[in-house]
Amino acid sequence: MFEFTLPSLGADMDEGTLTEWRVAPGDTVERGQVIASVDTAKAEVEVEIWRDGVVHRLVAEPGVTLPVGAVMATLLEPGEDAPPVAEAPAAAAPVVAPVAAAGGAAPVAEAPPAPAPAAPAARRRVSPAARRQARQLGVDLDTVTGTGPWESVTIEDVDRAAARAGAAPAPARAAAAAAPARAPIDKAAEMRRAIASAMGRSKREIPHYYLSEQIPLARALDWLTEYNAQRPVTERVLLAALLLKAVALATRRYPEMSGFWTDGEFHPAPAAHVGVAVSLRQGGLIAPAIHDVADLALPQLMAALADLVKRARAGSLRSSEMSDPTVTVTNLGEESVDSVYGVIYPPQVALVGFGKPTRRPWVDGDAVRPVPVVTATLAADHRVSDGRRGALFLAEIAELLQHPERL
Repeated sequence: MFEFTLPSLGADMDEGTLTEWRVAPGDTVERGQVIASVDTAKAEVEVEIWRDGVVHRLVAEPGVTLPVGAVMATLLEPGEDAPPVAEAPAAAAPVVAPVAAAGGAAPVAEAPPAPAPAAPAARRRVSPAARRQARQLGVDLDTVTGTGPWESVTIEDVDRAAARAGAAPAPARAAAAAAPARAPIDKAAEMRRAIASAMGRSKREIPHYYLSEQIPLARALDWLTEYNAQRPVTERVLLAALLLKAVALATRRYPEMSGFWTDGEFHPAPAAHVGVAVSLRQGGLIAPAIHDVADLALPQLMAALADLVKRARAGSLRSSEMSDPTVTVTNLGEESVDSVYGVIYPPQVALVGFGKPTRRPWVDGDAVRPVPVVTATLAADHRVSDGRRGALFLAEIAELLQHPERL
């Protein structure tokens, strides 16, 4: 038997709230299967399990906030028998008072046993979509009857409750309006606190150094134009995919840019799982990973990037996407900034930034001509690499972008 604990989904996560179980006792689960949803300060995350097994007991109840490392469930190894359930001790035989002898005192009737204390109300089981719908419609989930599995509240239950509230008689609506409103959870403030914690830790613990290089993009953009002209709009590749692929391939030659600093030493990553910085519409930032970027063909990478950004903004990410990034890329080209100097996300050891491609005068032999150029920056951990290796890493990215057909 083994325990399934709440995983850390990033340096800025100390706790999470279990919102939904996707499994029940007795279910067989496989490595990588989503078994629960957990709400963090940044997003609601689908949590995967990393061992095959059979669910034995669900320890945590939906709605409970747990610290990282807390036991959420226990599971049996494949083929392992469940431990025997301890039998409850037999109830003691009732003691019968002897019948009083004639003329003796009558037996005193025993007082009836005190009623058992009422069991605490079960916590509500609410699906993530239903929680979001309830917040948007102003529905109090305590008033909603669940019709889903385990009497969980579904989005349809919330819609029905909202419809009933709209049709409630005037006195009921007035009473509801008079009731003190619960303070809404400020997710934006929670996210800012999480970001402040992680970035403050980064600046305290990581000795950053910064480098930048201007990279000509004429060949890359010309190749993209020709490549996309032969494909439908839905299959076209953006420059962002080329930049991610170039960074991932460059880490193969300079592995000290991809990995983790933990327990006082550097642990290089066996593959480049590139964290993509995504700005959220409600404010804040999140950087989930695309796995094995160096091995993905450009169409696959483009599809993965589009899917990741969409799910990040919808709050539908997997735990592996949050915990696996080995190097992060931030691209502020859409915001019209020339360059970005980022802060490394611990325990990672490097962050690559790209600004907006702009046309600049470029010396080509004896001629000067306008060329699209992007400024690439590197924030790196001086405990792991030095400036020369960082400069060579940026030069490798630049060289790869001069041969886009090889990406």
